[in-house]
Amino acid sequence: MSIHQQAMIPASPEQVYAVLADADALSGLSGLSGKAGRSAGEQFSAFVGNVTGRQIELVPGTRIVQAWRFPRFQDGVYTIVHFTLTAAEGGTLLTLDQYGEPEDWHDHITTNWPTFYLTPLTNHFGARVAG
Repeated sequence: MSIHQQAMIPASPEQVYAVLADADALSGLSGLSGKAGRSAGEQFSAFVGNVTGRQIELVPGTRIVQAWRFPRFQDGVYTIVHFTLTAAEGGTLLTLDQYGEPEDWHDHITTNWPTFYLTPLTNHFGARVAG
């Protein structure tokens, strides 16, 4: 299975990357905590450990690839998440593609990308632009 979602974020690709690549900063947008993995191969956790994984590829301002999981996934099961950042008029087009999520988690994950990632990023940077 796979998931594909997009959002326009009112910030530069570098600014969006800085938050996405730092699980602690990203989690903080929702009032939760996390632990950043700052280079390829490092582990991260987000949203009080509800998402864990390993940074696979980090290309500043362009792309983040993560091996990603919920602790309640069956042991050894990971899904691959690609964040692609494209400069666009008004900010950054954030494209996320997720592959290999367990079928019984597909709807839950699809529903929650906006809740925990896309909307908080949009609101965070929108507030900075407005204020």
